[in-house]
Amino acid sequence: MSIIIAVAAGVIVFLILVAIWYFVAVPSTRKSMENEALKAVEKEAEVIKQKKLLEVKDKFLSKKAELEKEVQQRNQQIQQAENRNKQREMSLNQKQDELSRKRQEMDAQRQRMETAQAVLQKKEEELQLRQNSLLEQERTKLEEISGLSADEARERLIETLKDEAKTNAAAYINDIMDDAKMTANKEAKRIIIQTIQRVATETAVENSVTVFHIENDEVKGRIIGREGRNIRALEAATGVEIVVDDTPEAIVISAFDPVRREICRLALHQLVSDGRIHPARIEEVVAKVKKQVDEEIVETGKRTTIDLGVHGLHPELVRIIGKMKYRSSYGQNLLQHARETANLCAVMASELGLNPKKAKRAGLLHDIGKVPDEEPELPHAIYGAKLAEKYKEKPDICNAIGAHHDEMEMTTLLAPIVQVCDAISGARPGARREIVEAYIKRLKDLEDIAMSYPGVVKTYAIQAGRELRVIVGADRIDDASTERLSGEIAAKIQNEMTYPGQVKITVIRETRSVAYAK
Repeated sequence: MSIIIAVAAGVIVFLILVAIWYFVAVPSTRKSMENEALKAVEKEAEVIKQKKLLEVKDKFLSKKAELEKEVQQRNQQIQQAENRNKQREMSLNQKQDELSRKRQEMDAQRQRMETAQAVLQKKEEELQLRQNSLLEQERTKLEEISGLSADEARERLIETLKDEAKTNAAAYINDIMDDAKMTANKEAKRIIIQTIQRVATETAVENSVTVFHIENDEVKGRIIGREGRNIRALEAATGVEIVVDDTPEAIVISAFDPVRREICRLALHQLVSDGRIHPARIEEVVAKVKKQVDEEIVETGKRTTIDLGVHGLHPELVRIIGKMKYRSSYGQNLLQHARETANLCAVMASELGLNPKKAKRAGLLHDIGKVPDEEPELPHAIYGAKLAEKYKEKPDICNAIGAHHDEMEMTTLLAPIVQVCDAISGARPGARREIVEAYIKRLKDLEDIAMSYPGVVKTYAIQAGRELRVIVGADRIDDASTERLSGEIAAKIQNEMTYPGQVKITVIRETRSVAYAK
């Protein structure tokens, strides 16, 4: 028991001693350690500070050296510039001195020249006086010898020179005119041939009927309808005549207006494909097809103007151009003819140094009078010019349209170009197709009309009927009557015949004088 108490007392004493050490010895030890750590940190900070100071000092010295070097370089440059300026100044001073010296020399030379000029003028006056006296003496001697005064001799000399100059001038003018005619003909042929070679389009055969093919004859009965009401409704809606005969698998659509024929053909195609054929359906389909064809006409006109590069046309003119697609003239599609004429006009205008865009525009529009919405009483050229004027085309374009068949006076160079290109497009080989019998009959009719006049000996239709040569007897018709005869023949042909383009009538009268030497 006592041992346990003694051990417990010993443990308590030990714990007390440990507590005293912890509260007394440990804080002093910690404080000394903190002081030592603080000193170490201060020492390390001092070392870092010194190191940074050394680095800053090195950078400062390097920057200072660089600045001093740069300043030295700039000073050298300034010094060099000052040296150059001094040299220039010295050079300018030398040039100024040299200019002053030259100016003095020039002043001295000018004075010498003025003195020499005064002496020369004085000598010229003396020489002029002497020459006048000599001329007067010579004139007096010449007048004594010739017996004419000076004025009379001058007049005779002037008259002689005038006559000689007139003769030379007339010969020179004739040579120039002959050369110009030869050159002009050659150049015109070159331009026309080159233009024809560069431009060519396809042709189309003109007709007034369209054949609509069907699968079997049963469809014919459905198209005719009960008591013919379907076919009557279709004819009334489209304005065409439909011929249903014994021809197998075919229905003929007849009309002079190709737009109406196309509307009827498309409407029949939709009706037959759909199978529902009755008057109400016919009217509905025809109205729909008319709208489609109108849209296609406008689209064709727009595409044509874009292809040719003709811009700024009135929408109504664009529609008329598109409508040309469904019109033919003497076997030639009118739209293809207009496109070809436009390209020909552009090429020929370029060759002649004119505006090709204006020429192309006039060529494209020259036949717009052939596709009117209403039947006019005017010729198509005059009507086309009025349409162009109505839709704000320029006066030179309107004149070219109206004058391409000589029905209006030509006021610009575009008009003859359009006329020539229209004739080229219509008369070139392969442009227009014509039945052989009708072609031969037209040529024979031309010759018969000319032969019907008294005094006509022979007639020849040449150039595919575009020119008529009429040979008259010199003993029956005088020169004055030939002009009247050509006009009468032209008027009769114009009133009685139908022909493409225009026909040129040439009346030839030849006088022959025969003598025999025995």
